[in-house]
Amino acid sequence: MVAHAFPATPARPPTPLRTDLMVVLLSLAVLLAWDLSGLDLALTSWFGNAHGFAWRDRWLTGTLLHDAARWPAWLLFGVLLVGIWRPLPFARGLAKRERVWWVTTTLACVILVPLLKRHSATSCPWDLARFGGDVLDYVPHWQFWKRDGGSGQCFPSGHASTAFSFLAGWFALRRVAPVAARRWLAITLACGSVFAWVQVMRGAHYLSHSLWTAWVCWAVCVLSLHAPRLRRIAPAAGELGAAKG
Repeated sequence: MVAHAFPATPARPPTPLRTDLMVVLLSLAVLLAWDLSGLDLALTSWFGNAHGFAWRDRWLTGTLLHDAARWPAWLLFGVLLVGIWRPLPFARGLAKRERVWWVTTTLACVILVPLLKRHSATSCPWDLARFGGDVLDYVPHWQFWKRDGGSGQCFPSGHASTAFSFLAGWFALRRVAPVAARRWLAITLACGSVFAWVQVMRGAHYLSHSLWTAWVCWAVCVLSLHAPRLRRIAPAAGELGAAKG
């Protein structure tokens, strides 16, 4: 049905599986190094004290760059959804199935990050006693065997996913519209960085919470994009190992 409705696109070079996986692994290593550095608390302490966080409820950070930022994101998602049938000019080179992948992968990121957050035992910075909250001790999110005594549900950053969920656009566009793909990636990362920094200023999240959000969204895109090839590679690797054994 899809092949009949949309003419076949010219043959394209295969997507760089090895490069994509390498980026996932290298960024994971950098992220783990940040976690172990202990800089999360030091950075947050720049903006908070025993009286709380001065930027928590300011109009710029609390209203414009937090509450109001969700509406343009949902509008953009609506544009992408309509784009399955009426694509944006720079996405017309994509087959319909590729546009469907773009939308569904974006939606997967939108759903997954809040789901992880809901089951997290990590509390927010503004919950710490040193910042005027009720949680006595700071417990890094990676020390999952410890409890900080708070309500949790603060890892990873849901607000950062407002931007980072759209990373799928880079993967969808990079072969057919590389210039548009680079611009899409730059804008997505810029918006995600702003949202991440805003949450640090407000005491809503440590920086690592937003960095993990970016990594989760990136990894979801890579695994989703390369899932068919990975399914073929796994049995082949198992058979090779059995043959050597």
